[in-house]
Amino acid sequence: MKVKIEKIQKRIRKAKWIKVARIKNADLKKAFMMVLEEGEAEAIVLALEKSADLILLDEYEARKVARNYTLNITGTIGVLIRAKYRGKITRLKYVLEKLKETGFWLNNDLYTEILKKVDEL
Repeated sequence: MKVKIEKIQKRIRKAKWIKVARIKNADLKKAFMMVLEEGEAEAIVLALEKSADLILLDEYEARKVARNYTLNITGTIGVLIRAKYRGKITRLKYVLEKLKETGFWLNNDLYTEILKKVDEL
């Protein structure tokens, strides 16, 4: 499993569409870290600095902060639903089950609602 993860990490580092960016406003990051983890705080600061069209956040508190700054938010589930609609995923139920196996928490009612939305239930 470790070898597979290392290969994936290597592919990600080489991907031309992924760019590493540094935030400029460290003070805002520190302020956000009063209620958020470092990665979420940096993601929100960067989204604000870059006037991002969309930010990917799953944690409730991070979404709450991002909404206060009128950022457009999606989460992992939103990305997966879009991938399903665009034909990149054929069976979302399978992907969600695999995601849950990694420890990703998904409310059972929401799980059912998602599968109904994409006609898999």
